[in-house]
Amino acid sequence: MKKQIFIISFILLVLFAVFSGCTGQGDNGSGSGQAGNTSEILVYCGAGMSEPMEEIASRFTAETGIVVNYNFGGSGTLLSQMELTEKGDVYMPGSTADFNTAMGRGFIVNDTEKLVVYHVPVIAVPKGNPAGITCLADLGNEGVKVELGDASACAIGKLSNKIIEKNGLNETIYPNVVTRAATVNEIVLQTSLGTVDGSIIWEDLGDSDDLEIIYIPNNQNIVKIVPIGVMTFSESPDEAEDFVEYVSSEKGLSVFEDYGFTTYPADNYADVKA
Repeated sequence: MKKQIFIISFILLVLFAVFSGCTGQGDNGSGSGQAGNTSEILVYCGAGMSEPMEEIASRFTAETGIVVNYNFGGSGTLLSQMELTEKGDVYMPGSTADFNTAMGRGFIVNDTEKLVVYHVPVIAVPKGNPAGITCLADLGNEGVKVELGDASACAIGKLSNKIIEKNGLNETIYPNVVTRAATVNEIVLQTSLGTVDGSIIWEDLGDSDDLEIIYIPNNQNIVKIVPIGVMTFSESPDEAEDFVEYVSSEKGLSVFEDYGFTTYPADNYADVKA
């Protein structure tokens, strides 16, 4: 009888030790995670800035331990997603127009906005420029196939419309538009492949062996400033603000410069207003 009691007691002791050990490991794992800072943030970002922003995220995570997840897309599309899900930490659209809309709807925390870089529209043509396009008006020449962004989905689409209308080219260019894309990256791809003769994209995306860039004079163009800010839905507002500060710091801006962006402010765009 005593032997049975001893065995039962021993088994209970072992079980207690095992469960205590499991609990202890769980606590230690949690503590280790906090020490290593495993916070994550979700950033809604215009598709045209994916390359520099991916690099910035990598550097930011290496320095802070905060993981950055992106939702890249057209600025207007992202705005609709934000409104539908009410989730996310940071918004960085291709221009201030959609950002201001987000602010007006109460999606952006006051006083967190930073101005980062300029988005400069340019004309893109396939290598060799088969249609002989030299200026904005040439996009309206007979037989020229043009691709523009979808004005309801991306910032470059909305801005392209405004540039065309500003220069009174509605009646010549619009009939030549054969397709509208949801993101500027799609426009770059189709133009590079020669599917279209010309398009309007952001300057920083024109660094390709398959493209040629034609600049639009400042008096004909509409240059925009790219903003970034913390979203009111954020469950990690401190981490989100740290990321916003990092993107707009010298460290972040230097990455943008490496990718061909003009950082804010710049003397040659001193008349551009946010």
